[in-house]
This record gives sequence, C-alpha cells and structure tokens, in this order.
Amino acid sequence: MRRISGSVAVLAGAATLLTGCGSSGPTPHRNVTVIGSGQVQGAPDTLNSDLGVEVTAPDVSTAIGTASTQAKAVIDAMVAAGARREDIRTSDVSVQPQYSTDHTVTGYSSRNTVHVVVRDLTKASAILGAATQAGGNDTRINAVSFALDDNSKLLADARARAFADAKARAEQYAVLSGLKLGSVKTINETSSGDSTPPPTFRNQAAAPDIPLEPGMQTVTFTVTVKWELN
Repeated sequence: MRRISGSVAVLAGAATLLTGCGSSGPTPHRNVTVIGSGQVQGAPDTLNSDLGVEVTAPDVSTAIGTASTQAKAVIDAMVAAGARREDIRTSDVSVQPQYSTDHTVTGYSSRNTVHVVVRDLTKASAILGAATQAGGNDTRINAVSFALDDNSKLLADARARAFADAKARAEQYAVLSGLKLGSVKTINETSSGDSTPPPTFRNQAAAPDIPLEPGMQTVTFTVTVKWELN
C-alpha cells in the first residue's frame, strides 16, 4: 500500500501592491501578486534498473555470442524471480576492440544491457539477486532508481496546498492594506519532484539478496497568483 504524507513548504512569499497615480480619474486598479508553495511525499512503488553483461573474447563472434547467451540467462532469471517479461527491454548492444599497451588488438568486449521495471517492490531484491547470479562475474548493474508509477494524486495534493498557501498570504496582505480580496487575475505554476539517489552496483558475482531502500519521493508545487484588491 502506498504511503502518502503531506507538508507545506515554507518559502519566502513575495507580494506587490500596485496602485494608480493621481487623485482624479477612474478608480485605480489594485492587485496583489503572491507566491505559494505546497509539498507532499509518497513512497515509490516501482524500481527501474539498467543491467546486463559484459564479455571479453578473442574474436567478435565469440564475444557477441557469449554476451547474448548470458543476457538471455539474466532475463530468464529475472522473469523467474517475478519480473514481467513485457517490462524488460534491450537498451544497448555493443562490441568494442580491446588494445594492449602497444595498440595491438587483444580481443573484443561485448555488452548487452536491458532496462527492467519492477512494479512489485517486494520482489525487487530477489529479481536483482537472480540477475547477478545468472550473469556471474560478467554481470553489470549500471543504475537503480525508484519512482512513482502514477504521481497524479501527489501533484493534485501539492497544487491544492500551494494555492491555499498563496491565498492565505494574499488575504493577509488585503487585510493589512485595508482592502478586500477580489477575483483571481492570473495563475502561473511550476512543479518539481525528486527521488532517492539511485544506488549503483558493479560486478556482482553472486548476490541472492541485494538490500534496497526506496525511501520517499517528494513533489513540490509552486504557484504565483495575482488577485484583484477591492
């Protein structure tokens, strides 16, 4: 079950009160522009990882063939451990010559990498462990990161908190200036999200249980709202 908690980020509010000049003519327009911010946190529910194998052999065909066989074993092991095959896709296949100090070709290195999305975090550790066992010393885990599959609820909550924060500030300025808050003139918004920095694993020969901590993901929404003052 996804855990969601909320908090309002305290940012320095900015407000500008605009008044007309002169003592005659039409009633001057009075506006107040305020920045509001809202922040919520949610527990990530998916894991993304780029992993595969890297094999060195005397010739290109052997290097590519061995890497392909190893990559297939890694994919099959992850599926057996609980990953969905449709959530695994090949992201890189390459072969490069290896040189000695005198620039002579000594062999070829072939890499076969896949991107996997794990939608059940309770299986993530077992899936990565199975991959490293299947690939042995040829395994390369390049990156692991966590994400929210659907952050629309977090965005909606953060947006509501940001607007409420902006309105509270604007109402305070209206009271301080002896006026009343009128209709909204403009709204501009920005959002941002951050996640736990991804751990990186390299050259895992046999790791049946790789500890993984998803942490929390934060979504922040900032709105700049202009109100009319009456």
